[in-house]
Amino acid sequence: MIERARKPKVIIIGGPTATGKTSFAISLAKELNGEIVNADSMQVYRDMDIGTAKPTKEDRSAVPHYMLDVVYPDEPFNAALYRSMALPRIEEIASRGKVPIVVGGTGLYIKTLRGGLFSCPEADPELRARLIREYETLGPMELYKRLKQIDPDIANRIHPNDKVRVTRALEIYELTKKRPSQLAKGHGFRERPFYDILFCLHLDRGVLYERINQRCVKMIEDGLVEETRSLLDRGYSPRLKPMQAIGYRHMVRYLLGQCELETALKELQRDTRRYAKRQFTWFKAEKEFTWVKPGEYKTVLKRVEKFLSSKTM
Repeated sequence: MIERARKPKVIIIGGPTATGKTSFAISLAKELNGEIVNADSMQVYRDMDIGTAKPTKEDRSAVPHYMLDVVYPDEPFNAALYRSMALPRIEEIASRGKVPIVVGGTGLYIKTLRGGLFSCPEADPELRARLIREYETLGPMELYKRLKQIDPDIANRIHPNDKVRVTRALEIYELTKKRPSQLAKGHGFRERPFYDILFCLHLDRGVLYERINQRCVKMIEDGLVEETRSLLDRGYSPRLKPMQAIGYRHMVRYLLGQCELETALKELQRDTRRYAKRQFTWFKAEKEFTWVKPGEYKTVLKRVEKFLSSKTM
């Protein structure tokens, strides 16, 4: 009888930005002989280090990290590509007797990694072009309101300025006459390629918002303006999706003379706080996560050790 390959055991650390996921995961990795797989949709881009709060060179030399710097800012990337690249990494880490630790705040990437993607209709170029024209002529809020009327569940997980996701959600609805959230529920995300234990880091709101404000200041002190200028100088368009991300779009406005640096900083802080709130909403809806604070490290470690030593079918 052929013995089936045993599924890897994976630790997953999610949660809003600035909750300390990186340092928490590195501590676990050192304790458990683990290696880290990134699940942050912005940290996959090369040359975008400061604005994405990418792990430092010291972090990466202390513990091996994967799924960082895998594409350039003008190359396409999505959840499906992420899964196709991250799963082999997880299997390879486990094959060497190491513990794979998935870390990041992009809930969709974690969900897709664990359960695959639901079946969507192929893109309709004419329909997509029309929706993009409407987005650009009528403004982001007009199409976002339309999406919110059609599918409030999906709308609550997407920022109005995320042109790609707003127009794609509307495109799916127009092609199928079904809400994207309805299609996702029908899929169920049940394709489990590994066993896992999931934790979501969180902080009291006041503490988190203060950390976010301080982090944004430090990003500018560390050279976010210069990093953004370098990207523009190398020919990366401000219209690229990564360049529209939090941090970079604010610095682009400043560099183009559209606002003062102080204004850009305040808007960066505000938008990062709003992003953290959306992340909180996403992870709260995922019932398999255990919510913990960074100070509960020892409790998490005990649970993880029990999980790793348990027998699985």
